[in-house]
Amino acid sequence: MEAGYITLNMAPSGSTAKVKGLTSNGNIRRRMLDLGLVMNTDVEVLQKSPSGDPTAYHIRGAVIALRSEEASKILVEINPIV
Repeated sequence: MEAGYITLNMAPSGSTAKVKGLTSNGNIRRRMLDLGLVMNTDVEVLQKSPSGDPTAYHIRGAVIALRSEEASKILVEINPIV
């Protein structure tokens, strides 16, 4: 993992982050790219479900729910709070 990057599933609720890479392969990687998770895309962590998985994310104008397993394959950099 690159210095300063975490996986999306580790980002706290209410935070925003920039996508810095994907570690998945094959169909899962293609799905992530189709959802708009490309380099430097802003992602807002909205909230976790009551059971804790999946988590809702705001990505390019859409709310997308990703399981922790899927989000763990997305490297992000947390945006500083302004």
